[in-house]
Amino acid sequence: MAQLAIAPVLFHLAFPVSNIPETKAFYVEGLGCEPGRENPHCLIMKLYGHQLVAHVTSEPLTPPSSIYPRHFGLIFLAEADWQNLRDRVVAKELGFYQPPRTRFVNTPLEHKTFFLADPFHNLIEIKFYRHAEAIFGNRDQHAVGDTPLISTP
Repeated sequence: MAQLAIAPVLFHLAFPVSNIPETKAFYVEGLGCEPGRENPHCLIMKLYGHQLVAHVTSEPLTPPSSIYPRHFGLIFLAEADWQNLRDRVVAKELGFYQPPRTRFVNTPLEHKTFFLADPFHNLIEIKFYRHAEAIFGNRDQHAVGDTPLISTP
């Protein structure tokens, strides 16, 4: 199996929210993010070592019609970590935008996934690939996106 190279950098993502208390309830209390600096207009958080920045906006935040094209998330390298976050989502009653399932079963691209929607309609995908080389490799495979749903217990 090919080794997955981890870059010595952090990922930063800024996204819109309508208020900080709901942001903290979902991301800090719910997902387990570590809060950082904050003011009435912004909250910086650590999500599994990466920086999320929630910026308050007065613009309308509308639900997406699909998970495509815009969402963000995590790819766990250990299935147990994916399962632990899935279990936390259930325990914290965050609700699934799309429930846990397995995509591309019995192929080199097989992965477990679920989607969340925060209170501001930002979509979050949480994945675990059965074969780590599928994260960036397997260029001979061309499948991307949804397939018929297969529930994951």
